[in-house]
Amino acid sequence: MAETTNNSGQLQVRLVTPDRVLLDATADAVELPSASGYLEALYGHAPLLAELGAGEVRLHGGTSGDKKFFVAWGFVEVLPERVTILAETALPPSDIDVAAAQQELQQGQKMWSEAGDDAHKYDEANAVTREAEALIASAEGKAV
Repeated sequence: MAETTNNSGQLQVRLVTPDRVLLDATADAVELPSASGYLEALYGHAPLLAELGAGEVRLHGGTSGDKKFFVAWGFVEVLPERVTILAETALPPSDIDVAAAQQELQQGQKMWSEAGDDAHKYDEANAVTREAEALIASAEGKAV
């Protein structure tokens, strides 16, 4: 199959979970929560492979319009014309169960207080807490 060239100046964006392809659209810009902080990809971006953190993917323009998706853990591949997001968890903010996220936050705080001298347990507690806080912020339309 011949590869087509995108001359529109827009990124082809795919958001994929283990269950399904959640999004396959174009966008002018994509904001992503990497494990080391947010990054933005534009058409022509240098190739990049990064670990996803927990937070919102924000798409601007293109066929996607302005959309947001909560994502947690996985990887993102950015190429000059394409962004592929492979996420363990991904859902629109309207699908977030805030009560469950609040319980997850409480569980993360409990894990943190019980971690003792175990650095690995602190890391796990921080990951649970960070994901819960990002879920709640996404559901409430707030930036993390």
